[in-house]
Amino acid sequence: MSKALERIYNGLIKENPTFVLTLGMCPTLAVTTSAINGAGMGLSTMVVLILSNVFISLLRKIIPDKVRIPAFIVIIASFVTIVQLLLQGYVPSLYDSLGIYIPLIVVNCIILGRAEAYAYSNPVIPSFFDGLGMGLGFTVALTLIGACRELLGAGQLFGCQILGADNVFYQVSSLRPLAMFLGEYTNISIFIMAPGAFFVLAFIIAAMNRLRRSAEKKGKRIAAASDCTNCLGKDCAGCAANKDQNPIDLKKTEQTKAEEKAEKTEAESNTEQDRTDEDSKEESAAEQERPDSADSDSANGKEESAT
Repeated sequence: MSKALERIYNGLIKENPTFVLTLGMCPTLAVTTSAINGAGMGLSTMVVLILSNVFISLLRKIIPDKVRIPAFIVIIASFVTIVQLLLQGYVPSLYDSLGIYIPLIVVNCIILGRAEAYAYSNPVIPSFFDGLGMGLGFTVALTLIGACRELLGAGQLFGCQILGADNVFYQVSSLRPLAMFLGEYTNISIFIMAPGAFFVLAFIIAAMNRLRRSAEKKGKRIAAASDCTNCLGKDCAGCAANKDQNPIDLKKTEQTKAEEKAEKTEAESNTEQDRTDEDSKEESAAEQERPDSADSDSANGKEESAT
């Protein structure tokens, strides 16, 4: 149970695919014009992620290592097709809103990355919770970005008018002062346009980085994006290949690599020094041969003059 909670926490907070690893930026920036669209894309991706992780983990001893990537893509594409048909049949409005980004889930680097880094080398249950954690993290991130953009750009939240004129608080007489205050809000339309996605994402990532630094000052180690030097080894996707090693072994491995690099550098410097010594010897030998040749030329000249 602790391992399952650890995988969920890892996907939600510590290794969030959007705010920490900055993966899957195409749907993150394109479909988050509203909270509903963000939640729909996140849930669809989570379903595909969980199912693909489970099936790849089940078939990990059958899939040949040389063709594992094509096998992963075929499995992922099968589940994406199922999800696409279900959305088209039962939630056509969401299907129309997401459009081409539903089939593009096939090439989402989050799904393929978790299949390669975790599901292909771990049992079914941990792979299931890893997909659940990463899927929840992606869903929360897209929903949060969509909610911020929708609220600031249209004054709505999940289609309900919160800010601006005719907000829902006018319906409650006791909240009339609040409704009048919120009614003065003017929509910032840029947030529901393409640049608004970059603005919101940048502010949220900056806040996450601030929280991470504060946690590190208190002694809580949280892995940063694409940085395995501060992670705990077993939990980071970048260190999934070293999952059987503990942090001490990882440090020893790094020390060994550093020593090998130093030895290689020293050997190269010695080789260069030997080459320099050989060149200097050749130059000195050439200089010694020059006077001898000059003497022989002078002797030949004297002989010719005598003749």
